[in-house]
Formats: sequence, C-alpha cells, structure tokens
Amino acid sequence: MISIKHTLLIILSLLVFGLVPEAVLSNEKDELIRIGVLSHRGDDVTRQTWLPTAQYLSETLDGYQFTIVPLDFDEIDPVVSAGEVDFLLVNSGIYVNMEVRYRVSRIVTLNNRIADIPLNLFAGVIFSRKSRKDIMDIRSLRGKKFMAVDEISLGGFQMAWGLMQKEGLNPYKDLASISFAGTHDEVVLSVKNGYVDVGTVRSGILEKMAANGDIRLDEFNIISPVIYDGFPYIHSTSLYPEWPFSKLKHTSNQLAQEVAIALLKMSSVHASETHHYAGWTVPLDYQLVHELFKKLNLPPYEKNRGFTLSDAITRYWKGIAIIFVFLLMLTIMSTWVARLNTQLKKSKRSLEYQHDLILNSVCDGIYGVDTEGNCIFMNRSMRENSGWDLEDFQNANQHDLLHHTHTDGSVHKAEDCPVYLTFTDKQPRFIDDDIFWKKDGTSFPVEYSSTPMLDHRGNAIGSVVVYRDISERKRADEEKRRHQKEIAHMARLNTMGEMAAGIAHELNQPLTAIATNSYACIQMMESGGMTQERLTDTLETIGLQAEHSGEIIKQLRQFVRKEQPERSIIDINDLIIEVLLFIKSEARKSGVKIIKEMDKNLYKVLAQPIQIEQVLLNLLKNAIEAMQVIPENNRTITIKTEVAGGNAVVVTVQDSGPGIDDEIKEGLFDPFITSKNDGLGLGLSISQGIIESHHGKLYLHSDGGGGTVFRFALPVASKVNDVNKKVSSKKLVE
Repeated sequence: MISIKHTLLIILSLLVFGLVPEAVLSNEKDELIRIGVLSHRGDDVTRQTWLPTAQYLSETLDGYQFTIVPLDFDEIDPVVSAGEVDFLLVNSGIYVNMEVRYRVSRIVTLNNRIADIPLNLFAGVIFSRKSRKDIMDIRSLRGKKFMAVDEISLGGFQMAWGLMQKEGLNPYKDLASISFAGTHDEVVLSVKNGYVDVGTVRSGILEKMAANGDIRLDEFNIISPVIYDGFPYIHSTSLYPEWPFSKLKHTSNQLAQEVAIALLKMSSVHASETHHYAGWTVPLDYQLVHELFKKLNLPPYEKNRGFTLSDAITRYWKGIAIIFVFLLMLTIMSTWVARLNTQLKKSKRSLEYQHDLILNSVCDGIYGVDTEGNCIFMNRSMRENSGWDLEDFQNANQHDLLHHTHTDGSVHKAEDCPVYLTFTDKQPRFIDDDIFWKKDGTSFPVEYSSTPMLDHRGNAIGSVVVYRDISERKRADEEKRRHQKEIAHMARLNTMGEMAAGIAHELNQPLTAIATNSYACIQMMESGGMTQERLTDTLETIGLQAEHSGEIIKQLRQFVRKEQPERSIIDINDLIIEVLLFIKSEARKSGVKIIKEMDKNLYKVLAQPIQIEQVLLNLLKNAIEAMQVIPENNRTITIKTEVAGGNAVVVTVQDSGPGIDDEIKEGLFDPFITSKNDGLGLGLSISQGIIESHHGKLYLHSDGGGGTVFRFALPVASKVNDVNKKVSSKKLVE
C-alpha cells in the first residue's frame, strides 16, 4: 500500500502542473497503478519528466490510472520491500539489487535521446573545474575532495568507483574526503562553485544543464575522457545499459505485458516531443552491471573479508578519537563522582545523626512499620513509655505485641488495623481514642496518626506512627464530666426549687380531690343512701387522681436524680407532654398561653430523657420569665416539633417576648452570661453541652423586639450510630 507521503506528493504534483487526467476526475473506479521513479535530479524534475508517460499509459490502457511516485535513493528499498509501488524505473545498479533481493523483473529498457539519436546505454563522467590544472587523470584525484550523487547511484558514483579501482585508487582511503549530494545537479554546481575539487555524474547531465543555461561546458575539465566509441555524450567510464522499466513480484504478468506493449508501441517522435526521451526497447542484458558489483564487492555480491586494526583506525579514526575523549572524560567524571560519593557518605552519616537526634528529642512516641508488619525503627520516647525495644519486634509482628486488642477488650484483627490500612491504600489516618499494650502487660490510652511511607516511585513501603499517651487527658475528661454532672444536678435541684410552689399546687389539686371524694363516700355509706354505681364512680375518680399524683412525684424524683439514665429510643413528643406537666402551673400563674404544634409522624431519637427534659424546662422557664415585661394577653409560647430532611428531629421554642439584646447575643451560650438580673448564666451553657453530647445543635434566632426563638436538632435513632463511628480527621498536635 502506498505511503501517505507519496500519495500527497502525487496529488500535489498533479494539481500544481495541471496534469490531472480527465479519467482520474471522471472515473473513480479505474485501478490506480503506481510507478516508482528514482528522483536523481529532484522530485520536481522527476515529475515533469515522467508524468506524461504515466498519462500516456492511462490513456492507452483502459481501466487503469497510472501515477508517478518520486523516490529518493534511501526510499527505494523500503518501498519495494513493502510493495508500495507496482512498477519501478531506477538506474541499472539499483535494479540489479532489486532483481536479486525482491525478484523484480525488467520488461523494457529506456532509449534516451541525444540530438534525436536514441541511446539505451549510458556512462559516468568525472570532471573538475577548468582552472584545476593539477587534476588531469584518475591518479591525480588522490588527496582531493570528491563529491558523488549517492553511494548506490550507478552513473553518479559506482561507475567512477570502478574506474578508480582499475587505476589502483581506493576512494574511501585515498581521497581527502568523499561526500554525496543526493542529486546530479547539486554535484555539478558544487564543483562549479569550488566547494569540492572533483565530481561525478551520469552521462548527459552536463549537456542537459548546459542546454538549460545552468552551466557552460567550457567551465569543466573531463577526467580520462573516452573518445571514438560512437557514444555522443562526454564520459569517463565504460558504457552500461540504460534504466530498465521493471515490474514488482506482486504485479500481474498480464498487466506487465500490456504495459510493455504500450511502451514499445510509443512512437519515437511522440516520445521525443512529449516525454523527453526516445522511447523504449526490448530489455537489455545487465550482466555488465553484475560484474561491476562483483568487482566492487557491492550488494548483492558483498563478501566478508578480514578487517584489520589498521582498517578500523583508517576508517573509524574519528569515532576512535571520540571514544578516547569519552573515556578520558569518563575517567575524570568517575574520579569526581567518587569524591562526591565520599562527601555524600559523610553528609548521610551527619543527616542520620541529626535524624536520630530529632527523632529522640520528640516527646511523643514514634515508630515505623514496613509492609510485612515489622517495626523498622522507634524513638526513645516509645522505648521509655511502652517498655518495648526494637529487638522485641525482630521475631514478632508489631501488631500482635502492641495493638492486639480494642478498648472494649475485643480482638483487634491485623487486617482492620489503621496502620496496615495506611500502607495498603496510601491514605493518612488519625485515631483519637485507642489503646497500646506495654511490655509489662498493661495498656494505656493513646491517640495517634498513621502516615504512609512512599518510595521515589510513589509506592507504599510502610507506615510511620506518631502516638501520644492520653491517660492524663482521659482522667481530666472524666473529672470534667463528673463536675458537669454535679452542676447539672444542682441546676435541676434549683429548677425544682423555683418550681416547688407550682408543683405543690399541681399535687394539691388531686390530693384535695382524693380527700373530698373519700369523705363523700364515708358520708353516703353512713347515711345509707349510696348506691353501688355511685360508689364505683367515686372510687374510680379517687384512683385516677392518685395515679395523677403518683406520676407527678415519679417525674419529679426522676428529674432530680443525680445519676443519669442510659440513653434510650424515645418519642420527643411524649417527652414534651411530660415537661409541660411540670411547667403548666407556672405558665398559668404568669398568664402565658402554651401552643403545641407537634408532628404526629415524628421520627424517634436516641437520647437521655432527663437531660432533654432539663433543656426543655430551661428554655420554657426562660421564655416565661422573658415575657413578664409585656402585657399578659400577649404572652404566648409556641413549642413545635418537625422532621428536618429525614435525618434529624427539630424542636422549636418560640416566645412573644421582647427578644435578646445584640450585645449579649454572641456570648449567650457562654457560662455566666445572662440577660436576667438575678441569673447565674449557666442554664443555656449546660443545655448546649447536653445537646452537643447528643450530636445535635442548639442555636438562637432573635430579632431584638420580635420575640425569641430557640431551636435544637437531634439526629434520628438510625443516624446516631453512624455519627458515633465517624473517625475524626484532625491531626495530632505536637
């Protein structure tokens, strides 16, 4: 298949020169036939010369469209090997190689035209400038700068090489230099301009360039010219057959036969006027070319011969000099690198010392683990506070010794260990509450970070663990919680003390009813006028009032308990009803109307009922006290419950009071901040702590004159466990 480069060149050349045949434009079904032509004078000249021939074949043979593919010397072999052309028109030397290597076969031979004389032979011409009187024969080429067309050009180098070899001259050894221009015209111009001393091209090139006005023949001196052999071109070498037109192996014999017949039928006049040559003749014998290549030991007849040290030095002295310089530089650089390595080793030892110094100066415990779970280093703090030493981990896994059990005593599996997971997924972790085991068998609480160790390619090679003993913090937190419980208990006692009168009134009503109904029963029984039905109704009333009194006392005892009950799943609406039982008498006495807007489809929450009751009582009491400054008929409290997004239950306590001043709004939840004249400022602070301990949020909304709204949100029961299991993302504080 023809290459993209050649296809583009073909299309461009056809468009530039206006030589697109009508058949190409009108009939896209014609089979495209590609003729590869040696571009020895440049691609433009090659197209100008051979496109008329392709057009002639397209017009002569129906069903085919011929095109020209210019090929440089180094493109011919790969193009023929890949079968990217169907026919080949190259010099006789290249043809001989293609014939032997790829079974290319000639079908006709070119007849060149000189002064209307058809010629199917050509030769090579060696020349210099006319002014060079020191170059008169082949032997005088020794030590001169020589230029040829290409190493595989028959007329442009190989013929001249054969002539020099016949005169005992080796062009690769005896010339000062040898270079290859790529085109015949470039060789001629290089000699003319004095860039080189001597050049060689195929016969006829000088005459054509002179006819075109590019040069004058009298500017050049022909070296060893051949005279009286009937050949009209000036030349220096023997005559060899002209270029053959050959077919490739994959080209059908029938098509090759049709092409050969069409070329042989081309009239000499038509060929001369249109195609710049004299036509075609039957294929000639190329044995002379084979013999030349055998003498020059050229492909396909190259032979292995002994290659001496002298040959190597002569041919590759530049490369040897470069290698010597390279080895010298390598020696110098090796010495330099050795010195650098010595300095690096000293720097490494210094860095290791500083690393150990820094590592051992840190108060927190630090140790490293490889991907096998082995401890590879530890600092002094770890050795001191855990009792373990690096030797203890040499024959045992660090997890089995240091981290084998959870806080609750359950077995901690190695595959679940954050230290292992860190170098598995290369993600850092922070654990805020865990335990490590000492060498003496005791444990201590820790918080630690686990960071992956990466190599230069980004692959995990282990983890670095930095931990801190938080025993003191645990004890301080426990003391803080105990103190908070004491404060909360005292707050509840104070609250109940303030509400004692109201609660006494609530208890007095059912007790009075019980006493009254009891006396009524006695009187009716003594008078004998009491029926069984009336007695039953009276006793039921006494029982209901007794149960009501017992419920009030039960709630009161539970509220003032010092020990907090365990959390349970509760309905927040039921809890609000119970709290309103406490606050009802105080609200009635203060002229406050309580409005309930509770969602009947409310989700249940996991909470400590007494603590939530304390929050509700504190908010309701604050609202009742805040509305004492406004008219009694405007005092209302709205308590509302609703679901927020399916994840939380929101409780709103809204009053119609004057609101909260801006100057105390920001610090309202801080301890000892209050808007009451005689308040301690602990109620809201305690309430906020209770709600946050339930993973909720207590917040304020007040417009300063438009009432006050307190809201708190509690996660629904199904979400609480997710919150408790969430791992903190904060980092270990140094």
